[in-house]
Amino acid sequence: MITWMQVLGALALVAVALALSIWRGARLENEIAVAVARSFVQLVAVGYVLKLVFDAGSVAWTLPMLAAMVLFGAFTARGRARSVPGALPILVVALATSAAGTLGIALLTGALHANARSLIPVGGMTIGNAMTAAAVALNRLGDDVGRSTAEIEARLSLGATSREAAAPIVRRSLVSGMINVIDSTKTAGLVFFPGTMVGMILAGAAPLNAVRLQLILFYLLVGGVSISVVIAVSLASGRFFTAAHQLRTD
Repeated sequence: MITWMQVLGALALVAVALALSIWRGARLENEIAVAVARSFVQLVAVGYVLKLVFDAGSVAWTLPMLAAMVLFGAFTARGRARSVPGALPILVVALATSAAGTLGIALLTGALHANARSLIPVGGMTIGNAMTAAAVALNRLGDDVGRSTAEIEARLSLGATSREAAAPIVRRSLVSGMINVIDSTKTAGLVFFPGTMVGMILAGAAPLNAVRLQLILFYLLVGGVSISVVIAVSLASGRFFTAAHQLRTD
């Protein structure tokens, strides 16, 4: 049983982060304070909501909660992709498809059970990672298109289609969005122990049971991130061009 005093004790590390930010002049003190405060309020609120949902024993709340996560995730990711025209609907489609695809396959294969206790936490984890990856990929896409205008127009002038002209930039954006989850999966157990596995072991679960669950989650995240990044970048790359395969001036 973890107490609130233990949570309070962990704030000592936040104090270290604040001190280091001040010492090195990073000016992240406000960001850290806001992040800590928001995480406390949001997680406590979600904890009470999940308790109500789990106690009700109904799967009916799963879809509305996942839909809310997708919308909030899309709005959050849009803030990192402001240079991409019409990023919000693209992100909604990418995150919704990622969540539906990964959870659907997990249910069909029996990796997850069709209940709120399984679908909501795993769905939130999948959507959260897909959101971060899509935001990184679209941010890279927008920046690279802005820096490579002359290169793109040169390819177009030589007869390339908009898709061909943007292909190198699209590839770099895909790599940027996907590399983090790939590296995390690759180094699991060697460089770090993943959070779910650590949590289960601390709760007294058998190590191999913790490993099996963590592997399922890793594979869901790899698939979910890949789906969201590919959809987001593929749809967004076309927004920089006109129907006549010309680079948009706006």
